[in-house]
Amino acid sequence: MNKITILDGYIDEPTCLGVPPFISPYPRYIAGSIWNFDKNINLKYITIDQLRKNPEKIFILKKSDIIFIIAGSSVPGKYLSSYPASPQELIKIFTDINKSKKILCGPAAKYGFTGPGRSKINKILSENNVFDLYIKGDCEIIISEIIKNKNDLEKVDTFKKRKNAHEIYNFSLLGSKIVMQHPNFYNQLITEIETYRGCSRSITGGCSFCCEPLKGPPDFRPISDIVNEIKKLYKTGIRHFRLGNQPCIFSYMSKDSDKEEFPKPNPKALLNLFRGIRNVAPNLLTLHIDNANPRIISKYPKECKEIAKTIIKYHTPGDVAAFGVESIDPLVIKNNNLKADANDVYNAIKLLNSIGSNLGKNGMPELLPGINLLFGLKGETKSSYKINFEFLNKILDNKLIIRRLNIRQIIPIPGTPLYSISNKIIKKHKTEFRKFKKKVKENIEKQILKKMLPLGNIISNVYTELHIGNITFGRQMGSYPLLIGIPGKLPLNIKINVKIIDYGFRSITALPFPLDINKSNRTTIRAIPSIGRKRANRILLNRPYSSKIEFIKKFDDSKIAKQVLEYITFN
Repeated sequence: MNKITILDGYIDEPTCLGVPPFISPYPRYIAGSIWNFDKNINLKYITIDQLRKNPEKIFILKKSDIIFIIAGSSVPGKYLSSYPASPQELIKIFTDINKSKKILCGPAAKYGFTGPGRSKINKILSENNVFDLYIKGDCEIIISEIIKNKNDLEKVDTFKKRKNAHEIYNFSLLGSKIVMQHPNFYNQLITEIETYRGCSRSITGGCSFCCEPLKGPPDFRPISDIVNEIKKLYKTGIRHFRLGNQPCIFSYMSKDSDKEEFPKPNPKALLNLFRGIRNVAPNLLTLHIDNANPRIISKYPKECKEIAKTIIKYHTPGDVAAFGVESIDPLVIKNNNLKADANDVYNAIKLLNSIGSNLGKNGMPELLPGINLLFGLKGETKSSYKINFEFLNKILDNKLIIRRLNIRQIIPIPGTPLYSISNKIIKKHKTEFRKFKKKVKENIEKQILKKMLPLGNIISNVYTELHIGNITFGRQMGSYPLLIGIPGKLPLNIKINVKIIDYGFRSITALPFPLDINKSNRTTIRAIPSIGRKRANRILLNRPYSSKIEFIKKFDDSKIAKQVLEYITFN
């Protein structure tokens, strides 16, 4: 009987994320495909991080008959506590593994390894003959063929794709239990859920840089398929979900999506989907969305308001609708067939602010837009940077909020119209790009954070992830969680509440709340407003404190002591 291992090197695509704390559908569909053929197959799942932390785990790979490797990024990304596998890393791992059949899946197999501003796709893996097979089609469909043909790779069509979205239904259910082998299971793992793939804008070619239109018009997964998959994952122990695997959540089940470039949304379908999810997963901890098309929201405000209200009713706060704006420059929009102009984007931002800017029970706004700006596109000039900055200033001046601002450069993907120009424009405007990021950082990002979250606001359920120097960094579980710096070294992988004391450019500084003054470290105590080095030393010398009265009595200034009491506890 085959011994099969799935190595998750993580993926990052325009509509899908698989870098922890996320797990993409890839390993779940692959596992489901294998177990659909034979439920008794010995299947192991390990992540690239497990190999990084414990290289001895390579013995799992060496004992495998087949290894399916998931890897590749087709969009640039920034990550906190992990990152996708590089081609050099995979070469090092697989150089001495000769007996196993090694099969590459994901964006790396379809396009090669990409990176921001690269003029050529990195073909280093194929040039080094690292893998025995590169899957260009749908992994879960081709893997079924591999096992049916008793691992004879010569008989496999590597370009084969699913017939329709329902074809993966059994795979999604059978493969759900593979999440139990993820090192983040279950408390710190978000399952990325596919609602549909393809893009209605494929009828006009779509955005010049995007690979999603290459998949054709939307192919929607039935509501019952999605709900039953979540039901299965929920029973397995998963409590965090993101409906992220689609170009526009507001367009799910939209009418005439194969005929209209900007089809009319279907609010009833979204209501049935979100209500169905809550019925089968009543005590979920995270339910977020990802991508949204601002042109759809601007063109159909009535329907999209209804959908936004549905999302807010059934989701969890801190949610973000990521707008693929790319550019506000009319010339760039025209040259790259972008989806929305400045008015569309502004109207969409305004609509979501009017419905979703209130703070939810976890301390974060319910539902806000995020903006992706992309540079290196056709038609870009130095004026493009000025136009984009003026638009961001307009958002700020009109007291609107965007939860996330992502400024990036193109990745040239094979098959897209932009691939031919490579990184020529990026090189030409290298200095402008760097100046723009700095200008936005200094003039826009912090001001929006201050508007969104007031000082003293309490944010709940923050997971501590990483130490950098004497600071602990944590985030809530969610679609685009806010980075939170906590002075002092706190234990990692715990869940705490925090209180905001200051703002960074893309992050906030906060203290554990309430702060146990009898047990907290010096660095954390010093960070309390009005407490500096000397007062922190006095507090430490006079510990323990049994009550508020004793604390005030031992403090040098009773007025400041009463202010400090807002942050601390004595137990």
